[in-house]
Amino acid sequence: VQLQASGGGLVQAGGSLRLSCQASGSTVSPYVIGWFRQAPGKERVFVTAMAWSEGSTYYADSAKGRFTLSRDDSKNTVYLQMNSLKPEDTAVYFCAFRTYYMSSARYTRASGYDYWGQGTQVTVSS
Repeated sequence: VQLQASGGGLVQAGGSLRLSCQASGSTVSPYVIGWFRQAPGKERVFVTAMAWSEGSTYYADSAKGRFTLSRDDSKNTVYLQMNSLKPEDTAVYFCAFRTYYMSSARYTRASGYDYWGQGTQVTVSS
């Protein structure tokens, strides 16, 4: 599975961005997809995830009410709509797939994912 993340950029605080993650190279549906972010000098942290077959979504507290995860199966693409962006949202954003069962309790752990996109930079200016 190859994951291509895109959509990052520079935006002012309060603005919006929509990140995309397109999957290719496999017809196997993921068990769960996730977005993580990593700021300079910090560890990669969970942003949001979707259990694929159910469509249920999970959000970090920092993302609740501002970010929305969705998907377009016809395009093999998942989207992360980010609104009301804050300077503290500045990071490289990564999408990731897990192709087999994982407890939802582990969705927030980067180590649980099998495949990763290359990351897309989001910079929010104050």
